[in-house]
Amino acid sequence: MKDLSTLNFDTMTTTEFSDLLPELMSSSEGTLSDDPRLQKFFDTHPDAAALVRDLEAIAEAAKGLFEADEEAEPADTLWDKIAGKLQTEPAE
Repeated sequence: MKDLSTLNFDTMTTTEFSDLLPELMSSSEGTLSDDPRLQKFFDTHPDAAALVRDLEAIAEAAKGLFEADEEAEPADTLWDKIAGKLQTEPAE
Protein backbone atom coordinates (compact mmCIF):
# COMPACT_ATOMS: atom_id res chain seq x y z
CA MET A 1 0.00 0.00 0.00
CA LYS A 2 1.33 3.41 -0.98
CA ASP A 3 1.65 6.31 1.41
CA LEU A 4 -1.06 8.50 -0.07
CA SER A 5 -0.03 11.53 1.96
CA THR A 6 3.17 11.91 -0.07
CA LEU A 7 1.56 11.88 -3.51
CA ASN A 8 1.85 14.94 -5.72
CA PHE A 9 -1.47 15.14 -7.53
CA ASP A 10 -0.40 18.27 -9.41
CA THR A 11 2.10 16.31 -11.50
CA MET A 12 0.21 13.01 -11.63
CA THR A 13 -0.80 11.52 -14.97
CA THR A 14 -4.23 10.04 -15.61
CA THR A 15 -2.65 6.58 -15.80
CA GLU A 16 -1.05 7.01 -12.38
CA PHE A 17 -4.35 8.30 -11.02
CA SER A 18 -6.25 5.34 -12.50
CA ASP A 19 -3.78 2.93 -10.91
CA LEU A 20 -4.25 4.58 -7.52
CA LEU A 21 -8.00 5.12 -7.76
CA PRO A 22 -9.13 1.95 -5.92
CA GLU A 23 -6.81 2.75 -3.02
CA LEU A 24 -7.84 6.40 -3.02
CA MET A 25 -11.54 5.50 -3.00
CA SER A 26 -11.17 3.02 -0.14
CA SER A 27 -9.09 5.36 2.02
CA SER A 28 -11.16 8.46 1.35
CA GLU A 29 -12.90 10.12 4.28
CA GLY A 30 -16.03 11.66 2.83
CA THR A 31 -15.98 12.05 -0.92
CA LEU A 32 -12.88 11.94 -3.06
CA SER A 33 -14.35 14.50 -5.44
CA ASP A 34 -14.30 17.06 -2.59
CA ASP A 35 -10.68 16.38 -1.59
CA PRO A 36 -8.86 19.73 -1.89
CA ARG A 37 -5.60 17.97 -2.82
CA LEU A 38 -7.25 16.75 -6.03
CA GLN A 39 -9.04 19.90 -7.23
CA LYS A 40 -6.26 21.08 -9.54
CA PHE A 41 -5.94 17.57 -10.98
CA PHE A 42 -9.69 17.36 -11.55
CA ASP A 43 -9.70 20.82 -13.15
CA THR A 44 -7.12 19.69 -15.71
CA HIS A 45 -8.53 16.15 -16.07
CA PRO A 46 -12.34 16.51 -16.26
CA ASP A 47 -12.80 12.89 -17.38
CA ALA A 48 -11.12 11.68 -14.18
CA ALA A 49 -13.34 14.01 -12.15
CA ALA A 50 -16.45 12.64 -13.87
CA LEU A 51 -15.30 9.06 -13.27
CA VAL A 52 -14.81 9.73 -9.56
CA ARG A 53 -18.25 11.35 -9.26
CA ASP A 54 -19.81 8.35 -11.04
CA LEU A 55 -18.00 5.87 -8.80
CA GLU A 56 -19.06 7.79 -5.70
CA ALA A 57 -22.69 7.74 -6.86
CA ILE A 58 -22.49 3.99 -7.50
CA ALA A 59 -20.88 3.37 -4.11
CA GLU A 60 -23.55 5.44 -2.35
CA ALA A 61 -26.34 3.59 -4.16
CA ALA A 62 -24.77 0.22 -3.35
CA LYS A 63 -24.42 1.18 0.30
CA GLY A 64 -28.13 1.95 0.37
CA LEU A 65 -28.90 -1.59 -0.81
CA PHE A 66 -27.31 -3.08 2.29
CA GLU A 67 -28.55 -0.66 4.93
CA ALA A 68 -31.34 -2.01 7.09
CA ASP A 69 -34.60 -0.24 6.47
CA GLU A 70 -37.11 -0.53 9.27
CA GLU A 71 -39.99 0.04 6.86
CA ALA A 72 -38.91 -2.99 4.84
CA GLU A 73 -39.44 -5.30 7.82
CA PRO A 74 -42.89 -6.90 7.96
CA ALA A 75 -45.04 -6.16 10.98
CA ASP A 76 -44.92 -8.67 13.82
CA THR A 77 -48.59 -9.45 13.26
CA LEU A 78 -48.25 -10.19 9.53
CA TRP A 79 -48.14 -13.98 9.82
CA ASP A 80 -51.10 -14.00 12.21
CA LYS A 81 -53.11 -11.96 9.70
CA ILE A 82 -52.15 -14.30 6.85
CA ALA A 83 -53.08 -17.37 8.90
CA GLY A 84 -56.40 -15.77 9.84
CA LYS A 85 -57.21 -15.04 6.19
CA LEU A 86 -56.36 -18.60 5.17
CA GLN A 87 -58.69 -20.00 7.82
CA THR A 88 -61.63 -17.82 6.76
CA GLU A 89 -61.33 -18.46 3.00
CA PRO A 90 -63.58 -21.23 1.69
CA ALA A 91 -61.81 -24.37 0.49
CA GLU A 92 -62.07 -25.11 -3.22
